[in-house]
Amino acid sequence: MGKVVMYGTVSVDGFIADEKDQVGPLFEWLSSGDVALDEAGPLKVSQASHDYIRPYWDEIAVTVVGRHVFDMTDGWGGTPPSGVDHMVVVSHRPMPEDWNQEAPFHFADGIEAAMAKAQELAGDRTVEVAAGDVGGQMLAAGFVDEVAMDVAPVVLGSGKRYFGPVSAQHLLEDPDVVIQGVRVLHLRYRVRR
Repeated sequence: MGKVVMYGTVSVDGFIADEKDQVGPLFEWLSSGDVALDEAGPLKVSQASHDYIRPYWDEIAVTVVGRHVFDMTDGWGGTPPSGVDHMVVVSHRPMPEDWNQEAPFHFADGIEAAMAKAQELAGDRTVEVAAGDVGGQMLAAGFVDEVAMDVAPVVLGSGKRYFGPVSAQHLLEDPDVVIQGVRVLHLRYRVRR
């Protein structure tokens, strides 16, 4: 079984979006460099960010997201972002009636079912869990092995928290990745067991 990484871009005050789900300048780092992050898109980052993010994206087999993110992105048009093989959507509602049944998206009723499906699909590769409410629930349930953050030099003041509504203390090890890019600081922590 591969590792589970909770991941997201976050403001220095701990938010992944404002109350209206707007990210503002959080993702400015994805267009502030001169190195293409992927061939299919317009993302251009610094060399340091590319050298960290590209190998990470290549190790991800499955990304787990909540229904809110799925709905906001319109399911990415049925194509998982960043070259991910599969998406698992945590939702108490069924997939949309007009959804393409051939798209590599799987719907699970709860975090336990979502993680079981994600690990089945991923095998020995990485399962990524999106930061936010679902990520916080996965951390609280003990499913997360590592926490990865792309910290943007932005203060949002309020909004959607990186760890969602986590209400208990969780200890992380010292960061084993600290990389400065342009308009971003990449951090990765192992979750202390």
